[in-house]
Order: sequence, then structure tokens, then C-alpha cells
Amino acid sequence: MSKPLGVAVIGAGMAGKAHAAAYRTASTLYRPTLPEIRLVSIGDVNAEFGQAAATRFGYARHDPSWQAIAEADDIDVVSVVIANSLHREVVEGLLAAGKHVLCEKPLSDSLGDARAMADAARAAEERGVLGRIGFTFRRTPGIAAIRQLIQDGTLGRPLHFSGRYWTDYGCSPEAPMSWRYKGGPGSGALADVGSHLAYVGEFLCSDIQSVSGGQLSTAIAQRPLPLGAVMGHDHAAVSDRFEPVENDDVASFSAEFASCIGSLSVSRVAAGHANSLMFEVFCENGAAVFDQRRPAEIGLFLHEGPYAQNGYRQVILGPDHPYIAGGLAMDAPSVGFGQNDAFGYQARAFLEEVAGLSEAESLPRCASFDEGVRNMEILDAVAASAADAGRRVEVGSAPKPTAAAVVR
Repeated sequence: MSKPLGVAVIGAGMAGKAHAAAYRTASTLYRPTLPEIRLVSIGDVNAEFGQAAATRFGYARHDPSWQAIAEADDIDVVSVVIANSLHREVVEGLLAAGKHVLCEKPLSDSLGDARAMADAARAAEERGVLGRIGFTFRRTPGIAAIRQLIQDGTLGRPLHFSGRYWTDYGCSPEAPMSWRYKGGPGSGALADVGSHLAYVGEFLCSDIQSVSGGQLSTAIAQRPLPLGAVMGHDHAAVSDRFEPVENDDVASFSAEFASCIGSLSVSRVAAGHANSLMFEVFCENGAAVFDQRRPAEIGLFLHEGPYAQNGYRQVILGPDHPYIAGGLAMDAPSVGFGQNDAFGYQARAFLEEVAGLSEAESLPRCASFDEGVRNMEILDAVAASAADAGRRVEVGSAPKPTAAAVVR
């Protein structure tokens, strides 16, 4: 067993707390092959938020700056879960300080910065320092199960993908202004949740080669300034002062995958859909459907038996499906789980790679920064399509994924 690993999370907001909790549970998932995991610090410029998260999740302290974490000798692994525009400075500083970094998606708020971060990560890896991006929904058992059914031939080659990720955190005009509503075209709903939908589509249907029909819409033109600090999607008290919304509330586009086409739609103003990642993938031998609101099941249609008696059937996920056996404290059939569990699998995978465990005895690796750049190239192509009446925009070839093909 190698030396203990000290962990820190920069960002005490909604997703930051998910990372903090994930590191706390990571060593309890599967058999005990990890070194000792020490929960050292939650970093946040807001001392109240940072200390509250450190106390809640059992971290030893709160640090007020990323520089303090970079300089700390007792920290080896850092999750960066802050505003996209801040990623580059923080990630590059941490990598230079020898910290292994897991960065939230999207990699940055600009393609140029993302490419610079990928260059820094490649240079760091030559020194044995890892830079990875999570792509958390690759860890969702239902999505991973559908991928297996495609790849093992049960469903066969995808013919058509239809996906949407609808959220409602911005559906109220009284939702307070935050960094999420600032930035250039494509940095709103498209970057926030469209980044997830894009990599899920590629996870199932292979590379996106081009996009077309790009549309971006700002449905609510201005938002009130909050009276205090805002965490995550909180609807905090607001003032009577407003600022303009700079990016997209709604986005949609068509994608040409290597073997099929698809339509993708995202929104942050979809009232009644708090967190609705949904898709259907239609294949040579049938189809599958997934709905994040019912994460412990998938719908499966196979061309079997008389057509008049066929249809979608409900498949309850359990120990025979990816990630579940050994990965839940109670890993029995029909035991519920959800998005929080995927953060735990993600943290476990990153810690296994940092600790030097082989791919054969580990979860699939987290995505590389090059894959993070690829994800942003897709978003950039959608924004370019939208800016030019929906024209077709080609996307460059994808890097080789770091994720292994085998899951527990």
C-alpha cells in the first residue's frame, strides 16, 4: 500500500459538495485497494461556505485561496469545482505545484484556454502529475449498461440518437444573477448541461463529426442582482438592480455521429424539469431509453417475437450491471441509487489512477484534458453554427479515450 493521499476540493458550492462527499466515500467502494485517503481541505473564498462544507464532510480545514492549497505539503489530489472562467489559472497553478487535478466540466469558458490547459496537463503528466476531467455521467450505471448493450452487439450499431437535458434553475425571472449567466455565446445552458449531453452522445454513438442547425436563445434578458452570496442554483434574496444576461438559456443542434445522426436539446428554463437528462438511442437490433429522474432503470426494446406483442420493457438495474456490484453498501437487486453515486465512482477512479493501480484492477479512467478540449470543440461548433444561420460545422477527430472498456 502506497503512502496516504491528501485530498482537497476547491469550491464549496453545489457540485463542490458532491466532490467532497465523493472522496469521503471513495475508499469504501469495492475492495480496499486504495491507500489511506486523508480529507484535508475545502478551499473557497467565502469562508462561511468553505468552513461549513469542511465541517459537514469531515475535512480538516478550510483554506481561503487556491494558492494556499497549491503550497500545502499535506495535499496531493485536488478537485477544481468553481466558475468556468477561473479554471485555467487555478488548474495550471496546481499542476505546476505537483498536485493531481480533477477538473469539473466544461474545461474552461474558452476554447483557447482549454487547449492551453491540455498542453499544461500533458507536460505535467510527463512529470507524473495527472490532470483529468470527470464526465460524471459516464459513471451512471444505466448509461454504461446501454453502452455495453451497443458494444456487445445486443443492440448493435446506433441508427439515431435523440437526447435532451432540461433543467429549470433559471426558469424564474427572479432567479439571481450569477457567473452562470455571464460569458459569450454557448457559455450558458449549452456549456452547463449541453457539455454533459454531448459526451453522453459520443459515449454511445461514437465521435460527432459535424453539427448543424445550431440555435441559441436567451429567454430571460436580465436578472436581478443578489443581496448576498449565492451558492449553486439557490434562489436567494435579490435587489431591485438588474444586469443583462449574456448567454443562452436554451440551445439545440443536430449532430452527425460516425454511424448515425442525432438531435440534442438543452435548457435551463424548462419549468417542471429540475434535472432531466433523457435520451433514446435507436439501433439495428432495438432501442434503449434512459431518464435521469428514474436512474435505477432503463427501458429496453429488442426485435424479438411477433411485432404485435413487442414493446419497451423495464429493466431494473442491479449487481449484473456496471458499477453496482461491490460499489454500493447494499448492492442487492432493486436497491436505489442516483447521480450522487456517480461522483463517488468518479472519485474512486481518479484516486485509483493517482495511486498507481493498473487499469485491469481499476474502474475506467477519468477522461483526459484532451477529451475535455474535444467536448469544448463540439460546443464551439454549435455556437458557430448558431451564429451563421445553422450552417454545418465540422468537428475535429477525437482523441483516444483514457477510459478503459471494462467496468465492475
